[in-house]
Parts: sequence; C-alpha cells; structure tokens
Amino acid sequence: MIFSETILAGAYTVEIDRHQDNRGYFARVFCADTFLAHGLKPAVAQASISYNAKRGTLRGLHFQYPPAAENKYVRCTKGAVADVIVDLRPESATYLRHVIVNLSADNGRGLYIPERFAHGFITLTDDTELIYLISNYYTPGAEGGLPHDDPSLGISWPAEVRVLSDRDRAWKPHSNIGDELKARMNIAVPTRS
Repeated sequence: MIFSETILAGAYTVEIDRHQDNRGYFARVFCADTFLAHGLKPAVAQASISYNAKRGTLRGLHFQYPPAAENKYVRCTKGAVADVIVDLRPESATYLRHVIVNLSADNGRGLYIPERFAHGFITLTDDTELIYLISNYYTPGAEGGLPHDDPSLGISWPAEVRVLSDRDRAWKPHSNIGDELKARMNIAVPTRS
C-alpha cells in the first residue's frame, strides 16, 4: 500500500500495490501494522456498505461528535465517486478546508479519514458501492452534519446533485452551528506514539 498525506493533516489516500499476472491482480487493501507504522489508528469496530443506484446521489456531509467520533477507511468497490472530507478540528490550521478524492473500482484507491472530519460523496456512475471500515460504533444522538452546499465550505461538487435525502437536505449551515460545532469538537488531542 502506498500512503500519501493530503493537505489535511492526518488524512491519507491509500493506493494499492497490484501484483499482476495472467489471472489478474492481488493487492492488500488493509493491514493494521502498516496503518500503525504511518501513525494511523487501525481499529475497526464495524464495517458498512453504501450502495447507490443512481449517478448524482449525494450522501453527506456526516460526522459523529466526540467521544463517539470515528476514523473511517473508505474504498469504492463498484463504480466511482468523488469523495469529500472536511476538517472540523478547531485547533487545526486547515479548519473547514476540504479535499476531494476520486475513488473508483478501477483505481482501487482508499481514503483514510481521521476523527472529527465530515465526510460525504457524490456518485459519478450508476450502481456504485462503497465499503467503510469504521473505528467506533454508530451512536444515535452523536451524529451531526453540514449541508453539501454550505457556503462556508466552498465545495465545488464535480457532478450535478440528483438524489439527496431529506435528512441531508435539513442540516444547518456552519453559520448557524459554528460555535456549538467548535465547542463539541474541541477535545484534548492525544499525541501520536
């Protein structure tokens, strides 16, 4: 696996190292020791799949507040998405900045998303599937979100939004929840060992 840190500290793209022959290829997509060697948290409490029937389906921007915050490792196993992460760490120099990463079954790329980041994606093809490895259990009441078109974030989604849930349409913008968001995301940050 080839790890590349994004402009958001602690968030990494993970490229696969394909070992090819006449049968196809074999590649590791996750190894706890390798994640630890890069200073990442490899704990997996649950795995989830997101299937999306239509191109232009947008999910997000979602997060969980501490102490239920999650690290996520996301891979697209069918189709293609533009995956977006937003830094919600108040102490970070990149607070509210975002990164867009193209994930697809063809490129095999994964994305490691640290705790206290918002996450969302838009599908670029019909019949798209993503798999998530998640470090913490879903905790009702700890979930939060921001609108995909929040002006404070300035995200230029690379496809037209055609499908959006009522829940995702109802998130309040950062201008309405910014103080609460900062207070709830402002935690003592553990040092990397």
